[in-house]
Formats: sequence, structure tokens, C-alpha cells
Amino acid sequence: MTTVTASRGKARIGILVPFTNVNLEADMAMLRPDGVSFHFQRLGGYDQDEIPDAEQMAGLGAAPLDQELRLIEGAKPDAILYGCTSATLAHGVEFDQQLSAQIKASSGATSITAAGALVFALQTLGVKKIGFASPYVKLLNDDAIAFLGNAGFETVSRADYPTALGNYGQGELSPDQVLEQGLKADSPEAEVLVLSCTDMRSAEIVDRLEAVVNKPVVCSNQAMLFQTMKALKLETSAVTCGELFKR
Repeated sequence: MTTVTASRGKARIGILVPFTNVNLEADMAMLRPDGVSFHFQRLGGYDQDEIPDAEQMAGLGAAPLDQELRLIEGAKPDAILYGCTSATLAHGVEFDQQLSAQIKASSGATSITAAGALVFALQTLGVKKIGFASPYVKLLNDDAIAFLGNAGFETVSRADYPTALGNYGQGELSPDQVLEQGLKADSPEAEVLVLSCTDMRSAEIVDRLEAVVNKPVVCSNQAMLFQTMKALKLETSAVTCGELFKR
């Protein structure tokens, strides 16, 4: 019989994370429910010194995963998460679903993508109109909004970041800067705010932002963990990160 301790025993979750990402691992450590362990594998396939635009992110999404999956599968995870939102947002809903199916076919594990998790979260909340914010360049935001539109959600307000951030610049935004970006994305028509990017420090300010705007806030890392816990039948109320985890 498996012994459940604070750090392991209920589930093992493998996460594929871009190699310049500095916040996904920290967010998961912050949000980790008792009995769950996380196991990370870094992804290459892009130039760390280039601006992460739609072309670069599409290239990351299309990069082969054979070696990375072989390594993460060594941990025998119950679920594998694809921890880059923009890499599949840049390709569209069908590509995102196919990538998830590819990971599941290779590993036998439950497979969840960051972009797909945003959709799952919005469906769970029962909303249709969103305010959207990210650290992406404008054209990549356009791709993200089109992705969410094809999934059935209308973006009624958005906040494009005023400068083009590099791969490290996205992760260097402070929680207060992320909060400000979320506030810029709000509008009376928006039923929910979406903060997209696994390297943006959104999970830290979800509760603060919800208290100000009086509506749910969904972000990439929060949504990935939420969908994973639902899929593995783990109690979501054990995690505190916005209205979503109360569902």
C-alpha cells in the first residue's frame, strides 16, 4: 500500500517546461496539494536570445518531443503537462488537441496542455466573454485570441504589453506589474480575466486581482493544475488560487 506523505503518494505529475522558463516550477511548488509530486523536463527548440513571437512559439510547438517524453516517462507520471501556452496557441485548437493526444499515446498518462487548460477552466466557470492579458507580442496575442475564439470564447477587452519582452523579460515581470496588466484587460463586459503565459507570475496575484475586479481570474499554471487535479480525481478545494479551485 502506498504511503501518502505531504510531498508524495497520491499522484506524480510530469511537466514539460521551456528551458528559459523560471516561474512554472515555482508556481507549482507554491500551489502543490499534499500527496502530489512534480517532475520536470526542460524543452529546447528555440533561440533564447530572440523575441518569443508567433514564429518562434510555433516552432517550439512543432519541435519533436521524442527525447523529452522518453525522459519524463521515466518518472512514470500519472499525468504529463505541456507547460507552454503560446507554443500551441500559435497553431490553433486542432494542433493543441493533436499534441495532447500524441503525448498520451506515447506515455499512457493523462495529457494536458496549458492552452487546453485555459479552455477547460473557462468551460468550468461557464463564461463566454473574456478580458485577455499576456506578456506576448501583439501578433501572438492575436493568435491567442483567435484560439480562444475558435474554442467558443469572445475577447471583449485586451491588454497588449507596451514593449516587446524577450524570453527572460516575460518571467521578470513582478507580481505588481502582472496585476497592473490584468487590470488593464478588464472591462464591464468581461465575465472573467485570462492571464496567459506559464512564465508570467500570475498565480501569485489571482486572489488579489479577483478582489479588485470582482470576477474570476484564470491563468495558465493555475488552469493546468486545476484540470490535472480534476482528471486525477484530486480534491481541488485543497488549493487556494482563485474562484476556479472552488468549482
